[in-house]
Amino acid sequence: MKALVYHGPGAKAWEDVPDATVQEPTDVVVRVDTTTICGTDLHILQGDVAAVTDGRVLGHEAVGTVTAVGDAVRAFAVGDRVLVPAITQCGRCEYCGRGMPSHCQTVGGIGWIFGHLIDGTQAELVRVPFADTSLYAVPDSVTNEQAIFLADSLPTGYEVGVLAGRVRPGDTVAVVGAGAVGLAAILTTGLWGASKVIAVDSDKFRLEKALEFGATDAFEAGPGVLEDVRSLTDGLGVDVAIEAVGYPETLLTAASLVRPGGRIANIGVHGVPVELPMQDMWIQNLTLTMGLVDTASIPTLLKMVASGRIPAERMGTHRFTFDRMDEAYEVFGNAAANSALKVVITP
Repeated sequence: MKALVYHGPGAKAWEDVPDATVQEPTDVVVRVDTTTICGTDLHILQGDVAAVTDGRVLGHEAVGTVTAVGDAVRAFAVGDRVLVPAITQCGRCEYCGRGMPSHCQTVGGIGWIFGHLIDGTQAELVRVPFADTSLYAVPDSVTNEQAIFLADSLPTGYEVGVLAGRVRPGDTVAVVGAGAVGLAAILTTGLWGASKVIAVDSDKFRLEKALEFGATDAFEAGPGVLEDVRSLTDGLGVDVAIEAVGYPETLLTAASLVRPGGRIANIGVHGVPVELPMQDMWIQNLTLTMGLVDTASIPTLLKMVASGRIPAERMGTHRFTFDRMDEAYEVFGNAAANSALKVVITP
């Protein structure tokens, strides 16, 4: 089969590799019909994730068709259309039991294994461990292009941003970074009744998209953004600030926008240390959260997409075929210059 293989920082190739096969009774093999690229894939190519070694097939998001099942699989059969999420879960370990499959102990101490600890989804076929507790059936009313963004981006924005930030009816929310995950947070803040959702980004295209996705206001990042946000929030700042970029300066911006007693939900993947102004933050009673997505919200979000409440398909701005994988990475890696949000990649 063909797959996108990592060969160290800055190096990747679409090449022939052995076909994915059932290795354990709980496995299935899925033919990948749709995949995409995540910001985490870019971090891997920058060398930020040391656990990813030379020869690993990249990618952790897919929609596809089951082609083979292990003897112990009961919930899925050959021919089923399924969503392969970023997080794999055994369903039995301590962390799966407490609703944190992002740290499933059975699959390696971390639930994010595709394109990380095992071969991933940017390939013609992918092996999925613990299929019964990891895969999701895709309803006929949901297209592949809608479903693909439920594998990671939408649950991440919702769980690590909106839910972790404890957005409540009437809250004011600032989302710093209006890329795919930031826009996912903006799309889902409405589920909790935020009164204002303020997008902050340096890119005008993304700010325009943020307004289309449900933001009430949008400001360009810069020296005046604190006053801009305070002017809309009684001079005190927002109840919740969601950081969706992963740079020290964007996390500091998010922290500066929050009123006393507010919450900062960090979604961004940080590749370098961040020095926080704790001398200012502690006295304001601020709460800072962070973490991996669990994808536990997928069933809820799938219903919202199927009903039309969440227009997930809006996140796809560029489309490519597998043989144009390098071009897809080039476009997504230079998203601002290409007015790109998420790319959709199909055979």
